Amino acid sequence: MSEAYVLGDWGTSRLRLYRMSGADPTARLNGPGTGALEISAESVLAERLEVWLGEGRLADVTLCGMAGAPGALLPAGYAPCPADANSWLASRATTQVAGVNVAVLPGLSCRTEAGVPEVMRGEETQVFGALVLEPSLAQGENIVVLPGTHSKWVRLRNGSITGFRTHPTGELFALLAGQSTLTGPDMPGDGTFQDGFARGLVRSHEPFTSALFEARAARMLDGKSKDWSRGYLSGLLIGGEVRAEAGAGSDIVLIGDPSLCKLYENGLLRLGCKATRIDGDAAVVAGLRLARGPKS
Repeated sequence: MSEAYVLGDWGTSRLRLYRMSGADPTARLNGPGTGALEISAESVLAERLEVWLGEGRLADVTLCGMAGAPGALLPAGYAPCPADANSWLASRATTQVAGVNVAVLPGLSCRTEAGVPEVMRGEETQVFGALVLEPSLAQGENIVVLPGTHSKWVRLRNGSITGFRTHPTGELFALLAGQSTLTGPDMPGDGTFQDGFARGLVRSHEPFTSALFEARAARMLDGKSKDWSRGYLSGLLIGGEVRAEAGAGSDIVLIGDPSLCKLYENGLLRLGCKATRIDGDAAVVAGLRLARGPKS
């Protein structure tokens, strides 16, 4: 039987740990993200490793994401683009937690043609994992999109990440739908989230701040539901992001949560784009196993 080891994706919102045997996950533990820690990151990780250490030895741990951010588990910087898997992994950092060797993977950095700085942590692991799952992506030029709190549009050339751009679409949606007055009070109304999303896509080519107010006005005058209004905001934001980044008729690869990827797929289809999907969990595990090396 293969010796157990641990792979982990530690984001701002949550920690996901996988105990592995060979290529297969045998158990999973969750924990708080780095943005919600009440004790040190080292203590959070140690508590979870000790659960599994009680069942047997762990060979090592490989982590990606915000574990390498300043003030988290261990600083792991940003490898500059263009970056292939080898140049990315050259910047990893190492430590020990609960007596187990831990490798923390770096993020990536780049600058746009206008000199604007860009950074990512965690998404690069999913992209390199996707190259393992779909080797054809390592040929020629491809665009990979990772929807989320900070959506990434990643450019690939022959297996290297040449650059990327970020849209904080998920963060904006959470703020507008949860903390603004735009979605209105919790009162009955007509229309589903999907209905509102479709309307938001229709208006996503219009000036953003003007189009926003329909989320509220449609509740007041047309009797729309809060769910419709939330869908409208989502469609407006995702539609605007897609229009800004995707050329009509482009081939796009989506990596992430299936329900969120479906919303992006709807936006891409309106532009005549072809969208294919790769599961986010499968991609991150493949990327972490690649980073761990041949012993995986």
